[in-house]
Amino acid sequence: MVAVAVGSVPIPLPELWAVFTGEGSALHRTLVLELRAPRALAAFAVGGLLAVAGALMQVLLRNPLADPYVLGLSGGAAVGALAAMLLGLGAAIVSGAAFAGALLSTVLVFGIAHGTGSWTPTRLLLTGVVVAAGWGAVITFMLAVGPTERLPGMLYWLMGDLTYARTPWIALSTVAVACMLAMPLGRSLNVLARGPMQAAALGVPVRALEWSIYIGASLITAVAVTTAGSIGFVGLVVPHMLRLVLGNDQRLILPAAALAGGILVTLADTLARTMIAPEQLPVGVITALLGVPTFLYLLYRSR
Repeated sequence: MVAVAVGSVPIPLPELWAVFTGEGSALHRTLVLELRAPRALAAFAVGGLLAVAGALMQVLLRNPLADPYVLGLSGGAAVGALAAMLLGLGAAIVSGAAFAGALLSTVLVFGIAHGTGSWTPTRLLLTGVVVAAGWGAVITFMLAVGPTERLPGMLYWLMGDLTYARTPWIALSTVAVACMLAMPLGRSLNVLARGPMQAAALGVPVRALEWSIYIGASLITAVAVTTAGSIGFVGLVVPHMLRLVLGNDQRLILPAAALAGGILVTLADTLARTMIAPEQLPVGVITALLGVPTFLYLLYRSR
C-alpha cells in the first residue's frame, strides 16, 4: 500500500481505497492501476525470486556468501537478455536467452570448479566470482558495440530498473511455483546443508537434488533478471538476515525469504523513485548500498 500511495503525486489512503473499489479520479486510477500497482507487484516478485535463489544456492554451497549475483548467474542471464535485445528479438526469446545465459553460467562455474577433482564450497565461490567478472567484461563489450541510441536504456536496465515492468504475473507465478516445489524439499535441504556425505547416508538423492537446485536457481534468476534487470545482493542479504532470526530450517527460510525479499525490493524501489523525484534511481543502487556492507561483514566473519 505504501509503494502504491507514495510517489511524485501522493495519493491519500481514502482515495486509494476508492480506486481499488472501482471509484476515484481518472488520474488516480491510471497512476494506481496502470503504473504503480503492476510495478509494486513486479518488485515484490523479483525480490522473492532473488531471495529464494540465494537461499537455495547457500544451501548448495553451504556458504552464506553465495547468491545468484556473486556466483555469476545474474551476469549470465543479463548477457543472454542483452544479446537478444541487440538482435531485436521478442520478449519471449529474451526470457529464454536469459535462462540460457544463467544456465550456461551455472555450467561454467560448476564445470571449472570441478576440474579433475571434486567440488568444494570455497572453490565454487571463487570460480563464481571470476565468472561474474568475466560476464561483466562481456556486458561492457556489448554496450560498447551496441547502438548508441539504446545505450542509456540498456545501462539503466542493467542496474535494476522496474520502470517498464508492466506484466508482473510471470514473475509472481514463478515465485509461487518455486515455493510450492521447494517447500516439500525442506527436510532434504536441511540435511544437504550439513554436507553431501551425511545427506547420502540418510537416504537423500544428493546428486539429483543438487542438479535440481542448479537448474531451479538458474530459472528463477533468469525470470527475475528479465523482469527488472540485474539487482544485486538481495539473495545474499535476505537469507542471511532470516537465518539470524529463524535459524537454519529451510522449511521456514524459503517461504520467509520469498516474503522478505519481496518486501525489501518493493521498499527499495519506492525509495529509488521518490528520493530524488521526479527523477528516479535504479533500484539496484539501493540494494547495493545495503548489500555491500553486509557482504563485507560476512567476509569478515568468515575469516
